[in-house]
Amino acid sequence: MQINQYEIWIADLNPKIGTEAGKTRPVLIVQTNLLNNISHPSTVICPLTTNVQEDSDILRVHLKKGMANLKENCDVMIDQIRAIDNKRLVKKVGVVPTNLIAKIKENIAIIIDLE
Repeated sequence: MQINQYEIWIADLNPKIGTEAGKTRPVLIVQTNLLNNISHPSTVICPLTTNVQEDSDILRVHLKKGMANLKENCDVMIDQIRAIDNKRLVKKVGVVPTNLIAKIKENIAIIIDLE
């Protein structure tokens, strides 16, 4: 299974604990392709949600229905970034549009204080 940065995959995030995103849901691969191209057993992701919050511009990046083959409007939950075992990844859905990659990178840099 080949995964690439900025692809959206379906992943089984159960069991969840506390405020973690759970369920089987789309996730955005944010891990660098340097790790994706080797036999690394885990992948850094951000879960997606259909609970869109229009007024949350740092913790979320908005994806419209149809982008990356999504069936509904979704938010990438930047504040829920985490590593998951590759066995949780079920199937590829699509790829995030290039024009949103800079916003995703910017928001991740803000929440983990890389600036």
